[in-house]
Amino acid sequence: MRLDRFDLNLLVAFHTLMEERSVTRAAERLRLTQPAMSAALRRLRESFNDPLLVANGKQMVPSPHAQELAPRVAEIVATAQALISGSTLFDPQTSRRSFRIAASDYVTSIAVQPLLAEMAVQAPGIRCSVVAPHTGITEQMERGEVDCIISPEQFQAQGHPTELLFEEEHVLLGWSENPLFAKPITEAEYQAAGHVVVELSNTPAFIDQVVRARGDTRRIEVTVTSFTLVPWLLPGTQRIALVHARLARLFMGKLPLAMAPPPFPLPKMREMIQFNRTRATDRGLLWLREGLRRHAGETIGC
Repeated sequence: MRLDRFDLNLLVAFHTLMEERSVTRAAERLRLTQPAMSAALRRLRESFNDPLLVANGKQMVPSPHAQELAPRVAEIVATAQALISGSTLFDPQTSRRSFRIAASDYVTSIAVQPLLAEMAVQAPGIRCSVVAPHTGITEQMERGEVDCIISPEQFQAQGHPTELLFEEEHVLLGWSENPLFAKPITEAEYQAAGHVVVELSNTPAFIDQVVRARGDTRRIEVTVTSFTLVPWLLPGTQRIALVHARLARLFMGKLPLAMAPPPFPLPKMREMIQFNRTRATDRGLLWLREGLRRHAGETIGC
């Protein structure tokens, strides 16, 4: 099969069909009629001399050859999308691009929200959505469905560029009337206190993995799935929590809280931005990453 006789738009159709496993849903996603999508599938079958998708009840199941082709086609589509978006001039004041960022609620509060406030004035046509990182987020980035992933260095996947967003320390946070904060907290007092911790998708947060590795025996009384929820659960109790220093400073002015250094040394957390290697020269993404870094740096003194 010669490339000059192959309609490259069929690769987009194949990629969408493999993700949706439905002619109807693929047609809706590409804004085509169902007959047009069925015709595209027929042409794909003829081109690859393979059924590609086979009806199995109400579902369509990919053939072995289609499963082999899928990741290669996904990379081609992502590269083409990056080429198109990266080759045009980017002016944030006039752009109408949409960005999709994977970030925790903590990072959203520290770096994304200030950038969104800036965008409302300086880039009013740009849209942004934020999703929580999850087990399949790297695959979404590879398919071009997510522009960047922000997470601690240890949680990022291999094979795509990363750059430092900021380094973070952790502090102890508690109710301002908690007597523990009247003097330096000892390790024995830390271990005996009730704690609030964060688990995301059944995975301990960065700091909890660190303290567990050192043989931590603290008493965990409350577990939540949100970093920004933790400060609200401390006033009126004797509980304490190990939290990001930036987040602690952000909430100190909102709630009756006290902050103290932990009674033992802890490594700094390196919060990284990761993006698809095919998007390295995307001017819009460069602008987004620079804005995130700038606002993360500004929150150091908050």
